[in-house]
Order: sequence, then structure tokens, then C-alpha cells
Amino acid sequence: MTDDTWGQVCNELQKAVGQNNYTTWIAPLELIDLEDGIASFQAPTKFMCDWVSRNFAEPILSELRRAGVSAERVNISVPSRRPMNGTANGATRPTVPAPAPVAKPRKTPRPDEPLPGAPLDSRFTFDSFVVGKPNELAHAAAKRVAEGGPVTFNPLFLYGGVGLGKTHLMHAIAHDLQHQRPDLRVLYLSAEQFMYRFVQALREKQIMDFKEMFRSIDVLMVDDVQFIAGKDSTQEEFFHTFNALVDQGKQIVISADRAPGEIKDLEERIKSRLSCGLVVDLHPTDYELRLGILQTKTEAYKSEYPDLKIAPGVLEFVAHRITSNVRILEGALTRLFAYGSLIGREITMDLAQECLKDQLRQSERKVTVEEIQRKVAEHYNVRLSDLVGPKRLRAIARPRQVAMFLAKSLTTRSLPDIGRRFGGRDHTTIMHGIRKIEELRGTDSQLAEDIELLRRLLES
Repeated sequence: MTDDTWGQVCNELQKAVGQNNYTTWIAPLELIDLEDGIASFQAPTKFMCDWVSRNFAEPILSELRRAGVSAERVNISVPSRRPMNGTANGATRPTVPAPAPVAKPRKTPRPDEPLPGAPLDSRFTFDSFVVGKPNELAHAAAKRVAEGGPVTFNPLFLYGGVGLGKTHLMHAIAHDLQHQRPDLRVLYLSAEQFMYRFVQALREKQIMDFKEMFRSIDVLMVDDVQFIAGKDSTQEEFFHTFNALVDQGKQIVISADRAPGEIKDLEERIKSRLSCGLVVDLHPTDYELRLGILQTKTEAYKSEYPDLKIAPGVLEFVAHRITSNVRILEGALTRLFAYGSLIGREITMDLAQECLKDQLRQSERKVTVEEIQRKVAEHYNVRLSDLVGPKRLRAIARPRQVAMFLAKSLTTRSLPDIGRRFGGRDHTTIMHGIRKIEELRGTDSQLAEDIELLRRLLES
């Protein structure tokens, strides 16, 4: 394979994996040989060798084949000794300079070298992050850290369920810092990767190099820190790394799926340290935020599908029905556009229901009679015990009938079953209450509004 061919492959890889990933992971590779269908490369470190083998071997192989190279496999290794300029078959390999015989190879990257962290997703920027009430504080705090100057809170701890934007914000911080403050050494990685590199350093007796590298960082970002819970040695090293960086005034950003104090098997001293900065909860999305996300993504899709139309009400329908998390919400929209494009039809409500029927089924809210009773009692400011009890006062009887009506509308419970949950009432009593509310809804606008509000609260 000629240098020109490899240069062409590298150009295509930059487009395929993104500039950041290419610079961090592929550019440092050295092409050694192409023999018997095996493209052999060398990586400067064992960690980089393992990471590239797991994450980028397939894209490299794909681009090699696309360039006409007869390759069946990519092999990446770490040089164990100084390579020779010639090979057994007479081919010439690039010279790899060896360290001086008496000097220990430097494991810690120089300030001008990229740190081998996890790849950043080019899609996860602040521009693509839709801000709403559930995430506005987390967004503001992340933007403040991304400025690169001193902040009054350290660490910034982001927590919340799956698909609420924690990783998106961390990638956005890293992207902004790389662009605005290239002088800072920023490292983003998962807690699992931190643990893997720590164990690797122990195994290869390079723990001092590990410590030196992590303590030379200006901004450390660790995703999903709950994964180090219960790993005593990793927790110990994380604690000392955390303290060393904070003492130097370096910024730390941490994410987890729950608050520090709620992470089981995490050492108390780590919980305390993680709680001493700004702890921000990314709340589940509300309807307005979900709709905003869908509208933003739709605008982005218009350039890819310029002729595809989406009927009024479809986005509102999807935002209302798919409430679990943003990833599933965005995945549903991607599926809609792909489906509509493939069959060449406008995305109507019927098409959306057909295309997303499995996701809609999975996202259906399982409302319970007990939950309905609590919400109705709160809304009408009556005691729950009175709502299900024997009192017949109008101030209690009407909310009770509303709760019966919603129990029949929003659950699959039978009338006798609902009656048992309302103090053992007969099913005919439940039926009477439901019919009464059905009659009043047409004439009592306030009652109709109450029912619609309660329905939205219970289904959100």
C-alpha cells in the first residue's frame, strides 16, 4: 500500500469518525505492514492499542477496502522493542525511534499531546441541546464551566435518569473548552475507563505514570461515576486524584444516575466530596421540552429530507405519548423520517401510529387506581381517607366520582375491582358515579377542565 493510498484512507476516516476522534485515536497510529490480508499498525500505548482495536478497527478496515486495499483484518500492537528498518521479505518499514537505553519511556503525555480519553460525539454540543425548565440549571452550570475560567463550585455533579442529557452536557463542555481554551488539558472518560486504566497501570507496574498523568489535567470529566461503587482500590485512587486536582484548583465534572448520597457501596468520604460542589438534578422531560426537542430535530432533518412533509399535530402526538427519555424520543423521530422517506409518503398521524406502534406500546403509562385517588385528592384538597371513605358530602362525593371516572378511563380494572379500592363499594355505585361525570362534562366546563388537567398529570 502506497503512502498516497494511506493518505486517502486517512482523509476518509476523518469524515467517518470525526476530526476529534481521528486526531486522538487514529493519527498516532503507524502503518507497519500489509501482508497476507492483514494491515498491521502500531500504537504508542497499550491503552490506545486496546481502545482503537475495540472501537475503530472496523472503520479502518472498511475505508481500506473502499480504497481498493486487499485487507481482511486490522491488527494493532504496541512496539516491544526497536523495530528494524528492513523485514524478512525485503520490504521497508518506517523507522520507529527508540528511547535512549538508560531512560525510562515517558508514559505521561506532554502538554501538547492529546490525552487519550473517550471519543467525543460531534453531535453533542450546546447548540444542539434543547433547554427547558427540567434542565435549565444543569445547562447554565455546564455553560459556566465551559468558559474555562474559575468557578465558585467544584465539582459540578450532574445526575438523572437515562437519556436526560448528562452525557450530552459533558461532551458539550469538552467541545467548548477544546475550542475556546486549547491551552487547557481536558480529559473526558467514563468511570469504567478510569477503572480499566487504573487496573492496567497496576498490572504493568506503571501506577506512578498513571498518577502523574491524571494529576496533570486541568479539567477532569468522569461519566457514570456510580460504576466505581464497590471497587475499593479504584475508589481509593479516585479519591486521591479528586483531592489532588481540587487542591490545585482544577475543575472536576462528574455525572451519575443518582445523587451522591444515594449511590450504594460508594465510600462515605467520596459521597461527601462529591456533594461539596454544585449538585444538579436533570429532571424528567415535560411536554413542552419534549415538543421543543422534536421541533429542533425536525428542522435539522429538513436538509436531509427536503421533500418530506410532516402533518400538523404529529410532533405534538409523539411528544405527548413518548415520555420515557430523550434518546427514545429522538429515535422515534428518526424512525418516522426514515420510514416516510422510504415509502415516499407524508408523515401523517396514521403513519406515525403505525410506524411507532411498538414504542408507543412500551411507553404507555401504567396508571394505578391508587395514584388516581392521590392526584384527585390533592387537586380538590380533600383527604385521601375521606375520598375512599363513607362520607357523602357534596365536597367529597364529586371528587370521588371524578376519581371513579378516571379509574375506569385510564386503567384496565373492572368495575368490581375499582369498587373494592373505593372502600368496598358495589360495582353499581361505581357505574352510577361514572355516568354522572359523563353527563356533567358536557355542561360543566370547569369539571371538564379539571378532568383534562388530571388526565394530563397522570399520563405525563
